[in-house]
Amino acid sequence: MKKLCAIVLVLLVLSVPVFSQGAKESAGTKEIVVYASVDEANAVKILDAFTADTGIKTSFVQLSSGPALTRIQAEAGRPQADVWLGAPSDNHITAKEAGLTIPYKGPAFEALGAEFKDADGYWRGFYMNPLCFGVNTNALARAGASMPTSWADLLKPEYKGLIQAPTPQSAGTAKIMLYSLVEMMGENQAFAYMAALNKNIQTYTSSGTGPSKGVNVGDAAIGIQFSPAFFQMQANGQPIAIVFPSEGFGFEFPAASILKGAKNQAAAEKFMDWLVSKQGQDVLESTGTYFYPVVPEAEIDPIMPPFSSLDVVGIDLAWYSANYNRLVERWVSEVLSAK
Repeated sequence: MKKLCAIVLVLLVLSVPVFSQGAKESAGTKEIVVYASVDEANAVKILDAFTADTGIKTSFVQLSSGPALTRIQAEAGRPQADVWLGAPSDNHITAKEAGLTIPYKGPAFEALGAEFKDADGYWRGFYMNPLCFGVNTNALARAGASMPTSWADLLKPEYKGLIQAPTPQSAGTAKIMLYSLVEMMGENQAFAYMAALNKNIQTYTSSGTGPSKGVNVGDAAIGIQFSPAFFQMQANGQPIAIVFPSEGFGFEFPAASILKGAKNQAAAEKFMDWLVSKQGQDVLESTGTYFYPVVPEAEIDPIMPPFSSLDVVGIDLAWYSANYNRLVERWVSEVLSAK
């Protein structure tokens, strides 16, 4: 009797049509599983748009860049995901050198600028975000403080306890801040600056987008992070000013890689192609991510100044990837413990 019931159940399951997220899915495509180091809301926007365009279903686990790399290292050779989406590109250099990812170029690769891809095809950048200060003007006024315009301004006593910033121990955003300050000031001067700034820091957040949450509700007057969340707040009519510091500032171009041993490699390759196509890049504007595209002909939101007008600082990704652990250890010993 149990055997008969099992057979009937199998037949019923086989007779039910399978529906995917997108109507275009064909018999040869599969779902892809993603480790997303993009913030959760924007990961949903990007992956849902990919499904709508291709019919390939997606699921993801949201992980900051440090925990994501740790998990990928722990799963080496038997990954539970197909693609790592997001995290600053130096993380993907580390993953490549550790043999955790595989090369793939495909039709969209050659048109992508050399600065946004690994020459061998192991990773590709898919958007850009500049660092900035997001300022809650109401909270700033309550504190009786003036509007900052520079990195130097943030050292003023009037900002004591008003600033939130992420920690480079876990947040890729903070790594870019650290790297760009070293580029602009030199290593020793940059660490002296960050130690002095520590006196005005209210809290260091484990997530790169943590400061915007504090600024959003007025717990902090100033947040140092990448610009998208602050552009979003401005678009929503919130009392937020965005300051690009006058000395210059770093920017990120997060990347994507296919993990070695991916179960759904063919679908992952389609995702990599789509991600840097004009169709995929236009999604950054149409879904309100407030990310800058890496394809010049792609659209940007009118609230955003052209990327070419920003005084961004470039960095040597390979050097910083090789020196990351040393720099973070120095940050902990000289900055986090600074009086």
